[in-house]
Amino acid sequence: MKIEQDKFNSYVKKNVFETLNDYKLINKNEKIMIGVSGGKDSILTLHMLYQYRQESGIDFELEAVCIDEGICGYREHGIESAKENCKNLDIPLTIASFKDEWNYNLDDIHNLYKSTCMPCGVYRRYLLNKVSDSHKCDKIATGHNMDDEIQSFLMTFARNDQNKFPKFGPILNRIDKHMVPRIKPLWQLPEKDVGIWCIVNNIPIHDEECPYSVTSLRSDVKLFLNKLEENYGVKQNIFNSFKKTFKIPQKEVHLERCNICGQVTAKSPCNACKMTEEIKEIL
Repeated sequence: MKIEQDKFNSYVKKNVFETLNDYKLINKNEKIMIGVSGGKDSILTLHMLYQYRQESGIDFELEAVCIDEGICGYREHGIESAKENCKNLDIPLTIASFKDEWNYNLDDIHNLYKSTCMPCGVYRRYLLNKVSDSHKCDKIATGHNMDDEIQSFLMTFARNDQNKFPKFGPILNRIDKHMVPRIKPLWQLPEKDVGIWCIVNNIPIHDEECPYSVTSLRSDVKLFLNKLEENYGVKQNIFNSFKKTFKIPQKEVHLERCNICGQVTAKSPCNACKMTEEIKEIL
């Protein structure tokens, strides 16, 4: 099936702009930090927010951050994509690495946990917030698409991790002045459409799967959902049901400062510092 570029681009922009407008994800004079991995989702987020700043009439700042986990033969390509796209759009880019922060790469610790995604997630979230807070940003924009949200919801449901249910949705409230809230401009956009957008517009992206992703529950859930979608077309129905039924208010959380690194946390020491101490004992 031939895809008309202009028509498809209008559909994608309408989808993303409606999410931005309907949920008031960005306000006047805010500074938004975009988490850019170099992959299709984060690159589309980068381009959409660039267009939104031009067309919305809302004056706001954009910066980008790329987290270098230290995955040899993989992350370098993502960084190249992030640099190229940020340069083309004249958006400042900061690169923060596990190596600079903790003196080891993800490759050095990948076999210390059942799933490599666990330490990677803890460290990535830590650096995203640390960089965004130090740059005095109001929000962090991530590339989570509709498929990602469904996967996260089902994973949380399977684990009965009820504390995470209030975190679903296109925007989180700020719970501390040093905890930068997340927004998800691609929240209502299916993953397949993200990939198509990059192809029809010939956008340079890092189109490789993380070599450690096969160790995660998300990988299995993604395959399961894709099979259901292929046979029954269920993703949009799951997402619509989720939007209508799971509106759980976020509880008030008391935050403090980590007694090791000084970053904000629910309980000191923070997860990143606890993990770092564990890893140092093993290495």
